[in-house]
Amino acid sequence: MNNGEMLILFLITLIATIFFTWYVRRILLKARIADSPIVSEHRHKSGTPTMGGIAFLFTISLIISLYYQNTTILILSFIMLIGGIVGLVDDLIGLKIKEIQKIVVNISNEVITLGRLDVEPQEEVRVATPKAKSEVDKFLQQGKVEVVGEVPIKTEPGELEKIICQIAIGLFLGLTGVITAVGGFQLGILAIPVVIIAVIGSINSVNLIDGMDGLAAGIVGIASVACCVYGYLFGPMTIIPPFLILAGLCLGFLVFNKHPASIFMGDTGSFVLGTGYAAAVLLCDLPYFGVLALGVPIVSVIVSLLHRAHIIKLPVEPLHHTLNHYGMTEIRIVLSYWGATVVLCIIGILAKMYLF
Repeated sequence: MNNGEMLILFLITLIATIFFTWYVRRILLKARIADSPIVSEHRHKSGTPTMGGIAFLFTISLIISLYYQNTTILILSFIMLIGGIVGLVDDLIGLKIKEIQKIVVNISNEVITLGRLDVEPQEEVRVATPKAKSEVDKFLQQGKVEVVGEVPIKTEPGELEKIICQIAIGLFLGLTGVITAVGGFQLGILAIPVVIIAVIGSINSVNLIDGMDGLAAGIVGIASVACCVYGYLFGPMTIIPPFLILAGLCLGFLVFNKHPASIFMGDTGSFVLGTGYAAAVLLCDLPYFGVLALGVPIVSVIVSLLHRAHIIKLPVEPLHHTLNHYGMTEIRIVLSYWGATVVLCIIGILAKMYLF
């Protein structure tokens, strides 16, 4: 592809995503398919359409119809389409309410321990864990807490089912046979488990970070643009087209997803972006810079894993919700995460220029 053809590819992706997001948003509003945030700080967002990632599926289908002769773009689009379908199934299952959880506030003058959390006076928490549910009635009777609201918890597939689906996505990519080398190492058939691990890691990183207006789309968009710059500076130019598609998807969606968001991408969208980013990095053999550019979501996953392993304790998971819980505004958190991603990308490019 020459520069003009790559520009056309980006513009097609960008404009199509803007149009399809607008169109899908209208349908979701009419169908009343909306988000019900479980984080108390985000209750004002209730009613915002979710599953906006369906727009990505339309755009990707258009890209396939126009660029089916380009093997790299075809494989990337095919894998993103599979990832999006898996995320869509997850979203559809989530339309069924599993349970209603109480939100309580500590009305006493002392710190109380509810489940694993130490709740400060006047602090609101969601009664989520079995231990917290068994203890909350005691505190209600003692007059130490008061119920201030309830949130619906969606039904989700089990962790095993999720991992199996993600392994399948990675396996499909690995079985194409186009990825045999990673980071300069010829792996042959051993590339398949590496591909599977990369896909699982990328999907979960993007999915976890998708919790605030423009956060996931912004980070993946910045990382993708940085990968385009990397390809332009250091070559080969074949690096650029896959990341242009991802950048177009993210920037197009941000037209409606930036603060205050009028639509959320849901698992459909986060699975498309997570799968697509992993596929682009592997197809272009850009593992070191690709991982660094996605460093913010990866760190967030590590923090959440430490919380789940009871090594650290977060009042709300993941980390960006904890920051919001302690008073940091959503806009400031998103801009901080975007800024950190930009810094990591600049570090990676400068390191390539002067160290490697």
